[in-house]
Amino acid sequence: MARFVRWYGSGPLHLLVLICSFALTGYAMVRLFAERPLGVAIWFVGAAIGHDLILLPLYSLADLSAQSVLRHRPERTPVVPWINYLRVPAFLSGVLLLVWFPLILNLSIPYQGDTRLPEDVYLGRWLAITAVLFGAAAIAFALNLRRARRTARPKPQ
Repeated sequence: MARFVRWYGSGPLHLLVLICSFALTGYAMVRLFAERPLGVAIWFVGAAIGHDLILLPLYSLADLSAQSVLRHRPERTPVVPWINYLRVPAFLSGVLLLVWFPLILNLSIPYQGDTRLPEDVYLGRWLAITAVLFGAAAIAFALNLRRARRTARPKPQ
């Protein structure tokens, strides 16, 4: 077993899950290409171009900007890895916006009969979810910073 872990880099369960995920992805691709091959090919090319040429430079620039703005801190402040407390809620909010942007921006054909919701509730709910995500991240960061300050505080003798 140790030889396998050294050779592969992880346990056999990881390899099994990886093989199963590739099999499921292959099955989904075969089914999708059988239904609409041109639409799937266009979607993949558009997703690659949209991500690699538009989204990746944008969120890399936003990440570098956030790190450069918040790089300078007082010397007494304990070092806490803060950037993920900003990255995670921004990522989750961005994914929600990317998936639901036609409804959030009120660009879709109304289908109130299907959802029983008016079309104007999605923007407010997305903003509320985004606020909750950033609020929860801020609270988690504050708790982590407080714990780091307590452990860094010199003990009275």
